[in-house]
Amino acid sequence: MAAAHVCFSFSSFAPLLHSALPVARSGDQSGRNSGFFRPSPVIYPGREPVSHELSDDFDFQESLLNVQALLHQHPKSNKGMLSTVDHLKHLCIDHYFQDEIDNIMETSVDLLHSDDLLDATLSLRLMREVGYYISADDVLQKFTNDNGDFNLRHSKDLRGLLSLHDMSHLNMGEASLYKAKEFSSKHLKFSLKYLEPNLARYVMKSLDHPYHVSLKQYKARHHLSYLQNLPTMHTAIEKLALVEFQMKKLQHQSEMQEVKRWWVDLGLSQEIPAARDQVLKWYMWSMTILEGFSFSRYRVEATKVISMVYIVDDIFDLVATQEELSLFNEAIKMWDLAAAESLPSYMISCYKDLYTITNDIADMVIKEHGLNPINHLKQAWATLFDGFMIEGKWLSTNQVPTSEDYLRNGVITSGAPLLFMHLLFMLGHDLTEDNNDYILRVISCPAKIMRLWDDMGSAKDELQEGLDGSYKDLYQRENPHADAEKHMLDMIAGEWEHLNRECFSQTKSTLPPSFIGASLNFARMVSIMYGYDDEQRLPALEDYTRMLLF
Repeated sequence: MAAAHVCFSFSSFAPLLHSALPVARSGDQSGRNSGFFRPSPVIYPGREPVSHELSDDFDFQESLLNVQALLHQHPKSNKGMLSTVDHLKHLCIDHYFQDEIDNIMETSVDLLHSDDLLDATLSLRLMREVGYYISADDVLQKFTNDNGDFNLRHSKDLRGLLSLHDMSHLNMGEASLYKAKEFSSKHLKFSLKYLEPNLARYVMKSLDHPYHVSLKQYKARHHLSYLQNLPTMHTAIEKLALVEFQMKKLQHQSEMQEVKRWWVDLGLSQEIPAARDQVLKWYMWSMTILEGFSFSRYRVEATKVISMVYIVDDIFDLVATQEELSLFNEAIKMWDLAAAESLPSYMISCYKDLYTITNDIADMVIKEHGLNPINHLKQAWATLFDGFMIEGKWLSTNQVPTSEDYLRNGVITSGAPLLFMHLLFMLGHDLTEDNNDYILRVISCPAKIMRLWDDMGSAKDELQEGLDGSYKDLYQRENPHADAEKHMLDMIAGEWEHLNRECFSQTKSTLPPSFIGASLNFARMVSIMYGYDDEQRLPALEDYTRMLLF
């Protein structure tokens, strides 16, 4: 049977983006007393303030009010309001209007029962993102046949397909979302040959970087660029998103300079020449994981923790003897500067820096949150060192661990659990018997995703001779006729499902949204950080760095 000729035009897609974005009246003061967040200049110790008014003709406060006015309109249906909320989330400016968004979501439940694919899937995704648990199988049943396959009449609904594709990545193990991903991907790819160039690029970006599993800041800049290319005037939302992006860039540049000064003053790169000197890469992790103007100090401190994980990894992998590593490991468990005196000089320097960074973070947490996390942080470092020791023992004695044993230990040596333990306390949360298991699950999923992605690339970016194992090699050894990479990609997809369940199936999570967001952002960053092309380059990371920092 010949394929039907389908042609989607740029103009036919534009209403999705602009029907809910009328240009606000510049003098509109509605909702002034609603209590939404009104930012003031952001000032950090030792830095110049980041101004919220980057040009003489732009008033940030007025822009917030104009966008808020859009959210207080009363359209004939909730469809337009949900579209507006989706734009705010895509552009990473929804945090200013959380109360308004919550109200809109509460009054939009009826759209879940819509016969329109776009309405039903958009409302389902937004509801799930804000904490409502609604069965995707129940909502999507009306769009499928008796076999659970999606009806072909939806294959020409471009907007519905894009929304269905976005929703499919919030899968918690639901059968309908497996089929949704397959159906939407197939027909979106087929549509590319019939789309106008700008629209084709937008759809390709959506396929290559699905909304839920991609970095929000990265997607936001592309989304804004696309909106600005539409044949319409800039809206209040676009203007706010643009100035928000500019402010974030200024702040991140300031933080990066602070981190660079700290790293140069530390001197470890000179004292340990074999170790990595990648301070920009380390900061990119922190910049991605913790979003928001108020977390500037935490991003800087988290970068210091990340840098020490990399340095310690290289000491174990490239520099020290087994005897020196045993002494290093014992000294960490004692957590006393005097315990490091018998170590080689470069180890003493590393030990002192690690000790100082960790205690400084503990002191900050005590002052800001009234918690003393030092015992938990000390234990986290000891656990990481033990993990490195296990890897070293396997290599030095020519032991070949099972792939399961390797992965279990590899989650620890990824450094992610240690980083998240620091983040947990910096964000003001404690570790108790009641929440310990839940927190560990939220941490272990992104850590396992990182380890699996890293091992598919086998440290291609390091140009080093260190050998610390590979899950891919071990699995291939155990299963010589299997496709190891496909198996690992399936495992990564499974970890995303576990992470989605932990983050979205809890009606009232005991963890702060900032920590849940950090876990998701970490997992999202992994494919960027390890997304090699055929030339062993990281094009997405280069694009992301250039876009958001330079």
